[in-house]
Amino acid sequence: MTKNLDLHAQGTWLPICVGLLLFLYALFMPKKEIGWREFYITFGIIGYFAWIGDSLFGKMLDLVDFGNPHITGIGEFISYSLIPSSLSVIFLNYFKKTNKWILVIIFTIIATLVEWGMRKVGYIKPHGWSFFFSIPLYFVVFSFFLPLHRKFINCKS
Repeated sequence: MTKNLDLHAQGTWLPICVGLLLFLYALFMPKKEIGWREFYITFGIIGYFAWIGDSLFGKMLDLVDFGNPHITGIGEFISYSLIPSSLSVIFLNYFKKTNKWILVIIFTIIATLVEWGMRKVGYIKPHGWSFFFSIPLYFVVFSFFLPLHRKFINCKS
């Protein structure tokens, strides 16, 4: 039963530690620009899109493997459920029009460093996926998608 958790995959400790730290920070940070409603909606929407991305790029196109390619273990679960959602919630909590571009750059770097770290410890095994795809993707998410998402969830109609 525990073999399905893929705990013995090389580098599993990194997504578990990073994911739990980001999630705990997102949960307990002082809420400045978002409330619990926005937290809840953002966490679910971003987690959904992350799993769609995994299904498309990781499974269907087989461009990247996380841990054991035949098992969706705890590390992969955290990599797609907690890390992107927590980063998004933290980003939106500090996001204002006046600090948009500095936050976009900081969070693009953070997301890239998380991916780089998981590659370095051997947890991510790319099969054609490159930082040339990741960095622009992170940039678009933080500069366009998340601000648009925030406008949408704050719309009263």
